[in-house]
Amino acid sequence: MHNISFIKRSLFFLFAFIALQNVIYAQYFDTDNKYAMSLSEVLDKIEQRYHIVIKRKPKMEEGKIVDYALWRFKSNVDSTLASVLNNLDINAIKIDSAHYELKEYQYYRWNVQDGWNELDRISSQYHNKQQWELRKDSLREELYQALELSPLPAKPNMQPVVTKERIYNGYSVQNIAIEILPGLYINGSLYKPLRIHGKIPIMLSPDGHWDQQRYRPDCQIRCATLARMGCMAYSYDLFAWGESLLQFKTEDHRRSLSQVVQTLGAIRILDYVCSLKETDTSRIGISGGSGGGSHTVLMAALDKRIKLSAPVVSVSSYFYGGCPCESGMPIHFCAGGTDNVELAAMAAPNPQLLISDGKDWTQHMPEHDFPYLKKMYGYYNAESNVENVHLPIEGHDYGISKRAALYHFVAKYFGLDIRKIEKDGTIDESKATIEKEAEMYVFGDKGQYLPKDAIKGFDNLEKVFNKAIGKNYNEQ
Repeated sequence: MHNISFIKRSLFFLFAFIALQNVIYAQYFDTDNKYAMSLSEVLDKIEQRYHIVIKRKPKMEEGKIVDYALWRFKSNVDSTLASVLNNLDINAIKIDSAHYELKEYQYYRWNVQDGWNELDRISSQYHNKQQWELRKDSLREELYQALELSPLPAKPNMQPVVTKERIYNGYSVQNIAIEILPGLYINGSLYKPLRIHGKIPIMLSPDGHWDQQRYRPDCQIRCATLARMGCMAYSYDLFAWGESLLQFKTEDHRRSLSQVVQTLGAIRILDYVCSLKETDTSRIGISGGSGGGSHTVLMAALDKRIKLSAPVVSVSSYFYGGCPCESGMPIHFCAGGTDNVELAAMAAPNPQLLISDGKDWTQHMPEHDFPYLKKMYGYYNAESNVENVHLPIEGHDYGISKRAALYHFVAKYFGLDIRKIEKDGTIDESKATIEKEAEMYVFGDKGQYLPKDAIKGFDNLEKVFNKAIGKNYNEQ
């Protein structure tokens, strides 16, 4: 009897609580209170209604209220999430049909269809080579302006710092630092074939956002193998990355000026390699992956000295580059709005290889973006000059299959003998020597050879840059 009495009392209190909640709900869930609900409640209801799971962090939901909450529910989950989250600076990233993940608003990551629609809007502005050439000229001019590099700042007079040459199997390496503004250096390593007859091509290799920077094995292997093919290869650091950390902090890389410094650095590198007696200036190429791929596209669009480009796991109409070194300056607002696929088209008719994969924002490259690029190359009757190697089961890296595609592409268009690095139809990279990181430093294992007048700290960089472009530091 006692247990029955206890159960009755419990049920009474439960129903009373529910009734009270309903009274409160009815009292406050109305137009006077904008039908407001907490974001947590709304997300719970979305999960229940659409039978999905939303991965989320409580801190992201904390204190957030959704006005007219249930009115935002649409006929499908994607539209509902967009309606609920758009004004809260939160994105719902679709993992698969039943799983989503919440992330803080990412200006650089668009819905796939939205990206395609934007590329269609952009491309509707030109329909032949003449119209495209006019837009390309306008874009190039505005890109330099957006980067605050029009005109270019004066070039320092200091000669590059070049270390002693190291000899390996079929190639050599030496480290080089180039002063790009007073006291500002861009550091890298130049790989050369041991036997050079006449003029030979060179490939620039900008680093991507991977661990170990340009010191990592896959980067060394790629440059060494290119050199063994008969091509020079110049590997260089991103800003506040690699040896640049002698002058700046890691967090400085995520400042908008990083895109400017990297662009200016590549221009100075091109100045340097074009001055080398071995360089065939009609055969200069560039290939980087990830953030280095975005840099590759930008440099091929900006600098006509580049005759071949190969952006790897990078180009997409619905991804603008998640790092300020890719999208920190307003380059994507040039000429009424552009994207990385249109910037890639600016390389036409020069040979271009785009390598995409199935596990990042390049997974849909063959469906929409690459057909656009083929059309653009068609304006020059050069459709065969643009290629896409799509690797649907691979991910975001610069692995052997991607490197092999690059070697074949460079050999094809720069007239090199692929048999020098191929054995029984398979690329042989075994003769590349992986150096220790310290061997690749320009300024010593402890930075002891860094010039005394080298800039230290981001604030000082801003002062030097603004002075170089004739901008008053207080104008910012």
